[in-house]
Amino acid sequence: MPETNLRVLIADDEPLAAERLQLLLARSEGAQLVGTASDGDSAINLAEALHPDLLLLDIAMPGLDGIGVARALAMQSPSPAVVFVTAFDQFAVAAFEVEAVDYLMKPVDPFRLQRALDRARAYLQQRSAEPAPGKASQWLEEFWASDLSGLVRIASRDVDRVSAERDYMRLHVGRRSWLIHHSMAALEEGLNPELFVRLHRSAIVRKDFITGFSRNQSGRWIARLADGTEQPVGRLYSDRVRAIAGR
Repeated sequence: MPETNLRVLIADDEPLAAERLQLLLARSEGAQLVGTASDGDSAINLAEALHPDLLLLDIAMPGLDGIGVARALAMQSPSPAVVFVTAFDQFAVAAFEVEAVDYLMKPVDPFRLQRALDRARAYLQQRSAEPAPGKASQWLEEFWASDLSGLVRIASRDVDRVSAERDYMRLHVGRRSWLIHHSMAALEEGLNPELFVRLHRSAIVRKDFITGFSRNQSGRWIARLADGTEQPVGRLYSDRVRAIAGR
């Protein structure tokens, strides 16, 4: 997109929240408010009429919620960028699935709003620079996870390994880790197999994080990892060892 103001549509059923967003937007750089909606259906109608560059979209709204709005507008060509603005953090995974540019927690911090606007502009510029609308990447490229400060975006390429903890998966990145609500099967299907390998029913490891393999006294494979830990290889996954080693 050209270097002009982002044309922004706000959709929020809380009048005070919508008014606060309008005030913050007026003080932000490179943004122009083109309309406001108070429910999901109105948001879709206004987006189709006004063709905004960006939606600042609440999630919990009467009727069609923000996730449904984002899914519906994704059918437009071109579709607007979406930044969710919500008081709830449990929708982060759903937000990722509809390819939201950012996820802001209420009350919105002015600095975070400006950063979200910058991200939206960069996303739109990158999309407009693509030579053709070809198929989007089929692999998971990032995750949303909760931490003490709110929500954090984690690039999949930065994940060293994934371990299962009951109904949750723990993403290990260096010395830190985050829990996300995914299944191991869904992660195995969604992560790029050129980068990641499942070694156990409860473990996926980034291939370049593996430094070697050895066998234990029972003849089972053990993967040695770059952080000094070891990951047992399940019997059902021993063929992955040979594939990685080219044997």
